[in-house]
Amino acid sequence: MTVRTRTPRARHPHDDAPDTSGEFRRIAELPEGPEKEELRQNVVRAWMPMAGRLARHFRNRGEALEDLEQVAALGLVKAVARYDISRGCAFESFAVPTIVGEIKRHFRDHMWGLHVPRRVQELRNRVRTSQRELTSSLDEPGPTVRQIADHSGLSEEDVLVGMEALESYSTLSLDSELPGADDGYSLSDTLGTPEPGYDHVVAREAVKPRLRRLPEREQRILYLRFFCDMTQSRIAEQLGISQMHVSRLISRTCDRIQRDVEDVEAGTDTGSDVGSDIGSGSGGEGGDGRASAGEGAGAGTAPAGRRRGQRPARGRRRVPGRAPVAA
Repeated sequence: MTVRTRTPRARHPHDDAPDTSGEFRRIAELPEGPEKEELRQNVVRAWMPMAGRLARHFRNRGEALEDLEQVAALGLVKAVARYDISRGCAFESFAVPTIVGEIKRHFRDHMWGLHVPRRVQELRNRVRTSQRELTSSLDEPGPTVRQIADHSGLSEEDVLVGMEALESYSTLSLDSELPGADDGYSLSDTLGTPEPGYDHVVAREAVKPRLRRLPEREQRILYLRFFCDMTQSRIAEQLGISQMHVSRLISRTCDRIQRDVEDVEAGTDTGSDVGSDIGSGSGGEGGDGRASAGEGAGAGTAPAGRRRGQRPARGRRRVPGRAPVAA
């Protein structure tokens, strides 16, 4: 006669949980108030060892155990507040998924160095699990994308997305030393710095066509002043004009070129000729650079007619009974 012996069932990890069914029934009967809140706190304290065990399942994942225990305690508080004993299920059946979900949510929302969508995080976990299951030893090369896709049931595109997310969980500090560097060469040493020469190239290309449209005299003045580093007095001696005239020409020319460049950048360029604007206001090359009063009249233009009631700017008016006097 064969005697069968039953293998003792493995104890559930929460079989030593406290019996708080009476407290939950009392909580369901009481209205909101201090007594009901005190009962909830007593239940939370009774189930704290279970929350601590669940938190320890996630240790050594980059987060301090004390923080994980606090997150698990928060999940326990939520489970006690939401549990409904009238549904007929045991409290631990409801509390365990709630606490574990709170811990996983903590990892998802606060432990990633970069913000990654939840779908990508799930792809990362499936890819990582498949890599571990397909790699039997450390000496073997890692599985290919096709092998991971066949094993996990994902498409190759999703596998590639998950593999990229594997490196997004934690960031690398710029001060960290590069692998193989013995002299403290860090990642920040490989980064470039802004090159001011690029701005100079852009500025020169912007003014180049406008400099070519300047009159020859203005081109020579700017060349002597900014390329030969000559003073305004020496430029005035070479050109036979006054230093004040040189100063006015430099200022007027530079201002006009700057306005034209800014108009082009703003999209309001009128297409006016820089040379004609400078030449029309440059005046003569006399000692002070002023244009004589007869230059405008010598241009062959007739003066505009006076408006009704307007007095002439210069002339002679006759006073009755007297000789003409100057206005």
